[in-house]
Amino acid sequence: MRVVFGSDPNAKVFKDQLIEYTKTLGIEIVDFGSDDPIYANTAIRLAEAVSAKEFDRGIIVCGTGIGVSIAANKVKGVYAACIHDIYQAQRAALSNNANIITMGSQVVGIELAKCMVKEYFSHEFDENGRSFLKVKKIVDFENNIYR
Repeated sequence: MRVVFGSDPNAKVFKDQLIEYTKTLGIEIVDFGSDDPIYANTAIRLAEAVSAKEFDRGIIVCGTGIGVSIAANKVKGVYAACIHDIYQAQRAALSNNANIITMGSQVVGIELAKCMVKEYFSHEFDENGRSFLKVKKIVDFENNIYR
């Protein structure tokens, strides 16, 4: 699995700690950096790369995880879930087919964040599951199939 990380400058240390942990899971990491104070720039650039299938998944961090989630979700083909607990991390992958997770460095502690990352990468979307038609509706709407 190939994963891209990014953050705003305020979440750099948090992101770097998550990168080091994720490497221990045997996952290939690319870091899009933390220099741009306009978090939407990093989030959109990262989301475009995930949407283009350059990466399997992405993780974006800012203070709350909300702003980067909103920005990333503006990119077609991106389904970014802002998560705050282990169950959300699991469901983001398993039920919602989220290809990006976001979190807040000022909202969750680093040890919880590591557990969430591990849980997220431990699951794949279940195309035979009860959420398939729900996710399909979102994708169809995005593609103007049922408007």
